[in-house]
Amino acid sequence: MAEPGRLPAGFRQVSVRWGLSAHARRLLTLALTSLIIAVVTGRPAFAGIAAPAVLLMAAWPRIRPDKVSVRTALLDSILVENGESAIRAEVRGNDSFDVSLMLEPSKDIEAGPAVGVLAGAPPKQVYLPFTPTRWGRRLVGTLAVSLSDRYWLTAGQADVHLPTLDCRPMPAQMNSSVVLSRLPSRLGEHPARATGEGGEFAGVREFVPGDRQRRINWPATTRHGTLHLSTFSAERTQNVVVIADATTDVGEHGSSTLDLVLRGASGAVRHYLARRDRVGVIIYAGRLSWIGPGLGQRHFQRLIDLLASSPVGWERAAELTRLPRAALPPGALVLVFSPLLDHRLVEAVRDLRERGFSVVVVDVLNAEPAHDGSRISGLTARVWRLEQQAIRYSLKQLGVPVVHWDGVSSLDEPLAPYSRRVLVVRR
Repeated sequence: MAEPGRLPAGFRQVSVRWGLSAHARRLLTLALTSLIIAVVTGRPAFAGIAAPAVLLMAAWPRIRPDKVSVRTALLDSILVENGESAIRAEVRGNDSFDVSLMLEPSKDIEAGPAVGVLAGAPPKQVYLPFTPTRWGRRLVGTLAVSLSDRYWLTAGQADVHLPTLDCRPMPAQMNSSVVLSRLPSRLGEHPARATGEGGEFAGVREFVPGDRQRRINWPATTRHGTLHLSTFSAERTQNVVVIADATTDVGEHGSSTLDLVLRGASGAVRHYLARRDRVGVIIYAGRLSWIGPGLGQRHFQRLIDLLASSPVGWERAAELTRLPRAALPPGALVLVFSPLLDHRLVEAVRDLRERGFSVVVVDVLNAEPAHDGSRISGLTARVWRLEQQAIRYSLKQLGVPVVHWDGVSSLDEPLAPYSRRVLVVRR
Protein backbone atom coordinates (compact mmCIF):
# COMPACT_ATOMS: atom_id res chain seq x y z
CA MET A 1 0.00 0.00 0.00
CA ALA A 2 1.31 3.44 -0.91
CA GLU A 3 2.34 5.82 1.87
CA PRO A 4 0.12 8.93 2.44
CA GLY A 5 1.21 11.77 0.14
CA ARG A 6 3.17 9.38 -2.07
CA LEU A 7 2.14 8.23 -5.54
CA PRO A 8 1.72 4.49 -6.11
CA ALA A 9 4.32 2.80 -8.27
CA GLY A 10 4.10 3.73 -11.93
CA PHE A 11 1.85 6.79 -11.48
CA ARG A 12 2.82 10.31 -12.49
CA GLN A 13 1.03 13.59 -11.99
CA VAL A 14 -0.10 15.68 -14.94
CA SER A 15 -1.55 19.18 -14.87
CA VAL A 16 -5.20 19.69 -15.80
CA ARG A 17 -6.44 22.65 -17.86
CA TRP A 18 -9.99 23.65 -16.85
CA GLY A 19 -12.57 25.58 -18.77
CA LEU A 20 -16.24 25.82 -19.67
CA SER A 21 -17.72 22.80 -21.34
CA ALA A 22 -19.72 23.07 -24.55
CA HIS A 23 -22.88 22.37 -22.53
CA ALA A 24 -22.12 25.25 -20.14
CA ARG A 25 -21.50 27.62 -23.05
CA ARG A 26 -24.86 26.72 -24.52
CA LEU A 27 -26.58 27.41 -21.17
CA LEU A 28 -24.88 30.81 -20.85
CA THR A 29 -25.86 31.70 -24.40
CA LEU A 30 -29.48 30.76 -23.66
CA ALA A 31 -29.56 32.79 -20.40
CA LEU A 32 -27.99 35.93 -21.91
CA THR A 33 -30.22 35.79 -24.99
CA SER A 34 -33.35 35.47 -22.84
CA LEU A 35 -32.35 38.40 -20.63
CA ILE A 36 -31.58 40.63 -23.62
CA ILE A 37 -34.91 39.82 -25.25
CA ALA A 38 -36.72 40.54 -21.94
CA VAL A 39 -35.04 43.98 -21.63
CA VAL A 40 -35.54 44.94 -25.29
CA THR A 41 -39.18 43.86 -25.55
CA GLY A 42 -40.12 44.80 -21.96
CA ARG A 43 -41.61 41.36 -21.35
CA PRO A 44 -40.42 39.80 -18.08
CA ALA A 45 -41.73 36.42 -19.18
CA PHE A 46 -38.66 35.94 -21.34
CA ALA A 47 -36.49 36.34 -18.25
CA GLY A 48 -38.15 33.21 -16.83
CA ILE A 49 -36.57 31.16 -19.63
CA ALA A 50 -33.15 32.00 -18.24
CA ALA A 51 -34.06 30.86 -14.72
CA PRO A 52 -33.38 27.10 -15.21
CA ALA A 53 -30.05 27.83 -16.86
CA VAL A 54 -29.06 30.21 -14.05
CA LEU A 55 -30.05 27.68 -11.39
CA LEU A 56 -28.03 24.97 -13.12
CA MET A 57 -25.01 27.26 -13.39
CA ALA A 58 -25.28 27.77 -9.64
CA ALA A 59 -24.19 24.16 -9.25
CA TRP A 60 -20.79 25.11 -10.68
CA PRO A 61 -18.17 22.89 -8.97
CA ARG A 62 -15.82 25.03 -6.87
CA ILE A 63 -13.31 22.32 -5.97
CA ARG A 64 -11.45 21.04 -9.01
CA PRO A 65 -8.20 19.06 -8.98
CA ASP A 66 -5.22 20.88 -10.47
CA LYS A 67 -3.51 17.56 -11.15
CA VAL A 68 -4.46 13.93 -11.66
CA SER A 69 -2.35 10.79 -11.37
CA VAL A 70 -2.02 8.71 -14.52
CA ARG A 71 -0.32 5.36 -15.06
CA THR A 72 0.22 4.01 -18.57
CA ALA A 73 1.72 0.72 -19.69
CA LEU A 74 2.51 -0.59 -23.16
CA LEU A 75 1.33 -4.19 -23.41
CA ASP A 76 3.87 -5.04 -26.15
CA SER A 77 7.01 -2.97 -26.67
CA ILE A 78 8.04 -4.96 -29.77
CA LEU A 79 5.59 -5.55 -32.59
CA VAL A 80 5.50 -6.50 -36.25
CA GLU A 81 3.86 -4.32 -38.88
CA ASN A 82 0.04 -4.50 -38.64
CA GLY A 83 0.28 -6.29 -35.31
CA GLU A 84 -2.28 -5.29 -32.68
CA SER A 85 -1.41 -4.09 -29.18
CA ALA A 86 -2.88 -1.73 -26.59
CA ILE A 87 -2.08 0.90 -23.97
CA ARG A 88 -3.36 0.17 -20.46
CA ALA A 89 -4.20 3.46 -18.72
CA GLU A 90 -5.37 4.15 -15.17
CA VAL A 91 -6.40 7.53 -13.71
CA ARG A 92 -6.64 8.56 -10.04
CA GLY A 93 -7.43 11.83 -8.26
CA ASN A 94 -10.75 12.44 -9.99
CA ASP A 95 -13.19 11.19 -7.34
CA SER A 96 -16.09 13.56 -8.16
CA PHE A 97 -15.45 13.85 -11.89
CA ASP A 98 -16.09 11.53 -14.81
CA VAL A 99 -13.06 10.65 -16.93
CA SER A 100 -12.69 9.62 -20.57
CA LEU A 101 -9.49 8.68 -22.37
CA MET A 102 -8.62 8.89 -26.05
CA LEU A 103 -5.47 7.93 -27.91
CA GLU A 104 -4.18 10.54 -30.34
CA PRO A 105 -1.85 8.40 -32.50
CA SER A 106 1.37 9.55 -34.11
CA LYS A 107 2.31 8.98 -37.74
CA ASP A 108 1.91 5.39 -39.03
CA ILE A 109 -0.14 4.41 -35.96
CA GLU A 110 -3.84 3.55 -36.22
CA ALA A 111 -5.88 3.83 -33.01
CA GLY A 112 -9.06 2.01 -32.11
CA PRO A 113 -11.85 2.85 -29.63
CA ALA A 114 -11.21 2.49 -25.92
CA VAL A 115 -12.44 -0.72 -24.31
CA GLY A 116 -12.88 -1.92 -20.76
CA VAL A 117 -13.89 1.38 -19.12
CA LEU A 118 -14.58 0.72 -15.44
CA ALA A 119 -17.49 2.80 -14.18
CA GLY A 120 -17.98 3.77 -10.57
CA ALA A 121 -15.36 4.51 -7.98
CA PRO A 122 -11.77 5.17 -9.04
CA PRO A 123 -9.37 3.95 -10.18
CA LYS A 124 -10.73 3.96 -13.72
CA GLN A 125 -8.79 1.74 -16.12
CA VAL A 126 -9.12 1.46 -19.90
CA TYR A 127 -7.41 -0.33 -22.75
CA LEU A 128 -6.64 1.72 -25.86
CA PRO A 129 -5.88 -0.53 -28.85
CA PHE A 130 -3.60 0.56 -31.68
CA THR A 131 -1.90 -0.92 -34.75
CA PRO A 132 1.47 0.20 -36.22
CA THR A 133 1.37 0.22 -40.01
CA ARG A 134 5.07 0.76 -40.75
CA TRP A 135 8.33 -0.52 -39.29
CA GLY A 136 10.68 1.61 -37.22
CA ARG A 137 11.10 3.01 -33.75
CA ARG A 138 8.35 5.58 -33.18
CA LEU A 139 6.20 7.19 -30.51
CA VAL A 140 2.78 5.64 -30.03
CA GLY A 141 1.19 9.07 -29.59
CA THR A 142 -0.47 11.14 -26.87
CA LEU A 143 -3.08 10.11 -24.32
CA ALA A 144 -5.80 12.75 -24.00
CA VAL A 145 -7.47 12.72 -20.55
CA SER A 146 -10.85 14.49 -20.34
CA LEU A 147 -12.57 15.30 -17.01
CA SER A 148 -16.14 16.53 -16.53
CA ASP A 149 -18.55 16.98 -13.58
CA ARG A 150 -21.90 15.23 -13.42
CA TYR A 151 -23.76 18.24 -14.85
CA TRP A 152 -21.25 18.66 -17.72
CA LEU A 153 -20.52 22.28 -16.79
CA THR A 154 -16.73 22.17 -16.60
CA ALA A 155 -14.23 20.34 -18.77
CA GLY A 156 -10.65 19.49 -17.85
CA GLN A 157 -7.96 18.42 -20.31
CA ALA A 158 -4.59 16.75 -19.67
CA ASP A 159 -2.08 15.26 -22.11
CA VAL A 160 0.22 12.32 -21.39
CA HIS A 161 3.05 11.40 -23.75
CA LEU A 162 3.17 7.66 -24.39
CA PRO A 163 6.33 5.53 -24.65
CA THR A 164 8.12 4.51 -27.85
CA LEU A 165 7.47 1.33 -29.77
CA ASP A 166 9.82 -0.91 -31.76
CA CYS A 167 8.01 -2.06 -34.91
CA ARG A 168 9.72 -4.66 -37.05
CA PRO A 169 9.18 -5.24 -40.78
CA MET A 170 6.54 -7.76 -41.77
CA PRO A 171 8.49 -10.79 -43.13
CA ALA A 172 7.60 -11.70 -46.69
CA GLN A 173 6.14 -15.14 -47.29
CA MET A 174 8.79 -17.65 -48.38
CA ASN A 175 8.48 -21.45 -48.32
CA SER A 176 11.03 -22.70 -50.86
CA SER A 177 14.83 -22.45 -50.68
CA VAL A 178 17.56 -21.66 -53.15
CA VAL A 179 20.17 -24.37 -52.49
CA LEU A 180 23.74 -24.45 -53.78
CA SER A 181 25.29 -27.48 -55.45
CA ARG A 182 28.32 -27.34 -53.15
CA LEU A 183 27.55 -27.38 -49.45
CA PRO A 184 29.97 -27.34 -46.52
CA SER A 185 30.43 -30.53 -44.51
CA ARG A 186 28.06 -29.51 -41.76
CA LEU A 187 24.97 -31.42 -40.69
CA GLY A 188 21.76 -29.81 -41.92
CA GLU A 189 18.56 -30.44 -43.87
CA HIS A 190 19.57 -29.92 -47.53
CA PRO A 191 20.26 -33.06 -49.60
CA ALA A 192 23.79 -32.92 -50.96
CA ARG A 193 25.29 -34.63 -54.01
CA ALA A 194 27.51 -36.78 -51.80
CA THR A 195 26.08 -39.92 -50.22
CA GLY A 196 25.74 -40.13 -46.47
CA GLU A 197 23.37 -40.71 -43.59
CA GLY A 198 20.51 -38.69 -44.98
CA GLY A 199 16.89 -39.61 -45.52
CA GLU A 200 16.51 -38.92 -49.26
CA PHE A 201 17.04 -41.85 -51.64
CA ALA A 202 20.01 -41.34 -53.98
CA GLY A 203 20.44 -44.65 -55.81
CA VAL A 204 21.57 -48.28 -55.68
CA ARG A 205 25.07 -49.73 -55.71
CA GLU A 206 26.74 -53.08 -55.11
CA PHE A 207 27.25 -54.24 -51.57
CA VAL A 208 30.78 -53.77 -50.19
CA PRO A 209 32.02 -55.54 -47.06
CA GLY A 210 31.53 -53.19 -44.14
CA ASP A 211 28.24 -51.75 -45.38
CA ARG A 212 25.18 -51.89 -43.15
CA GLN A 213 23.05 -54.90 -43.84
CA ARG A 214 19.83 -53.08 -42.99
CA ARG A 215 20.25 -50.97 -46.14
CA ILE A 216 20.30 -53.94 -48.52
CA ASN A 217 17.94 -53.32 -51.42
CA TRP A 218 16.23 -56.69 -51.82
CA PRO A 219 14.38 -55.99 -55.10
CA ALA A 220 17.69 -54.98 -56.77
CA THR A 221 19.47 -57.92 -55.15
CA THR A 222 16.87 -60.36 -56.49
CA ARG A 223 17.03 -58.83 -59.96
CA HIS A 224 20.84 -58.83 -60.26
CA GLY A 225 21.61 -61.94 -58.26
CA THR A 226 24.15 -60.12 -56.11
CA LEU A 227 23.80 -57.98 -53.02
CA HIS A 228 22.92 -54.36 -53.73
CA LEU A 229 22.67 -51.49 -51.29
CA SER A 230 20.39 -48.41 -51.18
CA THR A 231 22.29 -45.13 -50.91
CA PHE A 232 21.01 -41.86 -49.51
CA SER A 233 22.03 -38.25 -49.99
CA ALA A 234 23.96 -36.64 -47.19
CA GLU A 235 22.14 -33.80 -45.44
CA ARG A 236 24.10 -30.59 -45.22
CA THR A 237 23.58 -26.97 -44.21
CA GLN A 238 24.61 -23.85 -46.11
CA ASN A 239 25.75 -20.35 -45.28
CA VAL A 240 23.35 -17.63 -46.44
CA VAL A 241 24.15 -13.91 -46.40
CA VAL A 242 21.26 -11.50 -46.95
CA ILE A 243 22.23 -8.02 -48.20
CA ALA A 244 19.65 -5.27 -47.63
CA ASP A 245 20.22 -2.18 -49.79
CA ALA A 246 19.26 0.87 -47.68
CA THR A 247 20.93 3.48 -49.90
CA THR A 248 17.71 4.71 -51.51
CA ASP A 249 14.05 4.94 -50.55
CA VAL A 250 11.70 5.79 -53.43
CA GLY A 251 8.06 5.05 -54.01
CA GLU A 252 4.86 5.45 -52.04
CA HIS A 253 5.00 5.68 -48.27
CA GLY A 254 4.47 2.23 -46.79
CA SER A 255 5.37 0.38 -49.97
CA SER A 256 8.60 2.11 -50.96
CA THR A 257 11.74 0.31 -52.07
CA LEU A 258 13.18 0.39 -48.55
CA ASP A 259 9.99 -1.16 -47.16
CA LEU A 260 10.17 -4.00 -49.68
CA VAL A 261 13.89 -4.49 -49.07
CA LEU A 262 13.42 -4.93 -45.32
CA ARG A 263 10.32 -7.11 -45.63
CA GLY A 264 11.96 -9.37 -48.20
CA ALA A 265 15.17 -9.62 -46.19
CA SER A 266 13.19 -10.44 -43.03
CA GLY A 267 11.30 -13.18 -44.85
CA ALA A 268 14.50 -14.73 -46.18
CA VAL A 269 16.15 -14.61 -42.76
CA ARG A 270 13.16 -16.26 -41.08
CA HIS A 271 12.88 -18.97 -43.72
CA TYR A 272 16.53 -20.03 -43.86
CA LEU A 273 16.93 -20.00 -40.08
CA ALA A 274 13.87 -22.24 -39.85
CA ARG A 275 15.67 -24.62 -42.24
CA ARG A 276 18.63 -24.61 -39.82
CA ASP A 277 20.95 -22.78 -42.20
CA ARG A 278 23.53 -20.32 -40.94
CA VAL A 279 22.29 -16.85 -41.86
CA GLY A 280 23.98 -13.44 -41.73
CA VAL A 281 22.80 -9.94 -42.67
CA ILE A 282 24.58 -6.97 -44.24
CA ILE A 283 22.94 -3.52 -44.24
CA TYR A 284 24.38 -1.69 -47.23
CA ALA A 285 24.08 2.07 -46.84
CA GLY A 286 26.55 4.93 -46.46
CA ARG A 287 28.48 2.60 -44.19
CA LEU A 288 28.20 -1.11 -43.58
CA SER A 289 26.58 -2.82 -40.63
CA TRP A 290 26.59 -6.58 -40.51
CA ILE A 291 26.16 -9.65 -38.33
CA GLY A 292 27.94 -12.84 -39.35
CA PRO A 293 26.11 -16.10 -40.07
CA GLY A 294 24.71 -17.93 -37.06
CA LEU A 295 21.88 -20.12 -35.81
CA GLY A 296 19.11 -20.01 -33.23
CA GLN A 297 16.25 -17.84 -32.05
CA ARG A 298 18.50 -15.34 -30.30
CA HIS A 299 20.48 -14.87 -33.52
CA PHE A 300 17.19 -14.31 -35.38
CA GLN A 301 16.24 -11.53 -32.94
CA ARG A 302 19.63 -9.87 -33.47
CA LEU A 303 19.25 -9.96 -37.25
CA ILE A 304 15.71 -8.52 -37.17
CA ASP A 305 16.82 -5.77 -34.77
CA LEU A 306 19.56 -4.84 -37.22
CA LEU A 307 17.10 -4.73 -40.11
CA ALA A 308 14.64 -2.60 -38.15
CA SER A 309 17.24 -0.02 -37.18
CA SER A 310 16.72 3.21 -39.08
CA PRO A 311 19.49 4.12 -41.56
CA VAL A 312 18.81 7.85 -41.13
CA GLY A 313 21.97 9.71 -40.19
CA TRP A 314 24.48 7.23 -41.57
CA GLU A 315 27.34 9.04 -43.22
CA ARG A 316 27.89 8.49 -46.91
CA ALA A 317 31.14 6.96 -48.08
CA ALA A 318 32.82 8.01 -51.30
CA GLU A 319 33.27 4.47 -52.64
CA LEU A 320 32.17 1.23 -51.02
CA THR A 321 32.27 -1.46 -53.66
CA ARG A 322 34.04 -4.33 -51.88
CA LEU A 323 32.35 -6.09 -49.00
CA PRO A 324 34.57 -7.32 -46.13
CA ARG A 325 35.58 -10.97 -45.87
CA ALA A 326 34.47 -11.14 -42.25
CA ALA A 327 30.84 -10.85 -43.31
CA LEU A 328 31.07 -13.37 -46.16
CA PRO A 329 32.04 -16.97 -45.37
CA PRO A 330 33.53 -18.86 -48.36
CA GLY A 331 30.97 -20.63 -50.50
CA ALA A 332 28.01 -18.69 -49.07
CA LEU A 333 24.79 -18.04 -50.96
CA VAL A 334 24.27 -14.26 -51.23
CA LEU A 335 20.73 -12.89 -51.56
CA VAL A 336 20.63 -9.19 -52.44
CA PHE A 337 17.41 -7.17 -51.98
CA SER A 338 17.84 -3.89 -53.83
CA PRO A 339 16.25 -1.49 -56.36
CA LEU A 340 19.67 -1.33 -58.08
CA LEU A 341 19.72 2.47 -58.08
CA ASP A 342 23.11 2.92 -56.41
CA HIS A 343 26.10 2.26 -58.64
CA ARG A 344 28.22 1.33 -55.62
CA LEU A 345 26.00 -1.63 -54.80
CA VAL A 346 25.99 -2.74 -58.44
CA GLU A 347 29.80 -2.73 -58.41
CA ALA A 348 29.79 -4.59 -55.10
CA VAL A 349 27.58 -7.32 -56.62
CA ARG A 350 29.92 -7.62 -59.59
CA ASP A 351 32.87 -7.89 -57.23
CA LEU A 352 31.12 -10.68 -55.28
CA ARG A 353 30.56 -12.62 -58.49
CA GLU A 354 34.17 -12.21 -59.54
CA ARG A 355 35.23 -13.52 -56.12
CA GLY A 356 33.28 -16.73 -56.79
CA PHE A 357 30.15 -16.20 -54.71
CA SER A 358 26.75 -17.38 -55.89
CA VAL A 359 24.61 -14.23 -55.94
CA VAL A 360 20.87 -13.84 -56.54
CA VAL A 361 19.47 -10.30 -56.81
CA VAL A 362 15.84 -9.60 -55.91
CA ASP A 363 14.87 -6.37 -57.67
CA VAL A 364 12.29 -4.35 -55.67
CA LEU A 365 12.10 -1.24 -57.85
CA ASN A 366 8.43 -0.24 -58.12
CA ALA A 367 8.59 3.46 -59.04
CA GLU A 368 9.84 5.68 -61.84
CA PRO A 369 10.94 9.33 -61.90
CA ALA A 370 8.00 11.70 -62.25
CA HIS A 371 7.75 13.65 -65.51
CA ASP A 372 5.40 16.34 -66.74
CA GLY A 373 4.54 14.76 -70.08
CA SER A 374 6.76 17.04 -72.14
CA ARG A 375 9.00 15.71 -74.88
CA ILE A 376 12.21 16.34 -72.95
CA SER A 377 10.79 14.73 -69.82
CA GLY A 378 9.60 11.69 -71.77
CA LEU A 379 13.01 11.33 -73.41
CA THR A 380 14.69 11.52 -70.00
CA ALA A 381 12.40 8.81 -68.63
CA ARG A 382 13.17 6.59 -71.61
CA VAL A 383 16.93 7.01 -71.14
CA TRP A 384 16.50 6.17 -67.44
CA ARG A 385 14.62 2.95 -68.29
CA LEU A 386 17.28 1.94 -70.81
CA GLU A 387 19.98 2.51 -68.20
CA GLN A 388 18.14 0.31 -65.72
CA GLN A 389 17.74 -2.43 -68.31
CA ALA A 390 21.45 -2.22 -69.13
CA ILE A 391 22.40 -2.65 -65.46
CA ARG A 392 20.27 -5.77 -65.10
CA TYR A 393 21.49 -7.21 -68.41
CA SER A 394 25.14 -6.74 -67.42
CA LEU A 395 24.55 -8.58 -64.14
CA LYS A 396 22.88 -11.49 -65.94
CA GLN A 397 25.81 -11.69 -68.32
CA LEU A 398 28.08 -12.17 -65.29
CA GLY A 399 25.95 -15.07 -64.09
CA VAL A 400 23.95 -13.12 -61.49
CA PRO A 401 20.23 -13.93 -61.69
CA VAL A 402 18.02 -10.83 -61.30
CA VAL A 403 14.36 -11.44 -60.41
CA HIS A 404 11.68 -8.84 -59.73
CA TRP A 405 9.46 -8.92 -56.64
CA ASP A 406 6.41 -6.68 -56.34
CA GLY A 407 6.22 -6.84 -52.52
CA VAL A 408 2.70 -8.31 -52.57
CA SER A 409 3.12 -11.90 -53.70
CA SER A 410 5.25 -14.56 -52.06
CA LEU A 411 8.99 -14.64 -52.67
CA ASP A 412 8.54 -18.17 -53.97
CA GLU A 413 7.13 -16.87 -57.27
CA PRO A 414 10.16 -14.88 -58.52
CA LEU A 415 12.63 -17.39 -57.02
CA ALA A 416 10.85 -20.46 -58.44
CA PRO A 417 13.31 -21.02 -61.35
CA TYR A 418 16.18 -21.25 -58.86
CA SER A 419 14.46 -23.04 -55.97
CA ARG A 420 13.10 -25.96 -58.00
CA ARG A 421 16.60 -27.16 -58.83
CA VAL A 422 20.04 -26.93 -57.28
CA LEU A 423 21.86 -23.70 -58.06
CA VAL A 424 25.14 -24.83 -59.61
CA VAL A 425 28.17 -23.02 -58.25
CA ARG A 426 30.46 -21.74 -61.01
CA ARG A 427 33.24 -19.23 -61.12
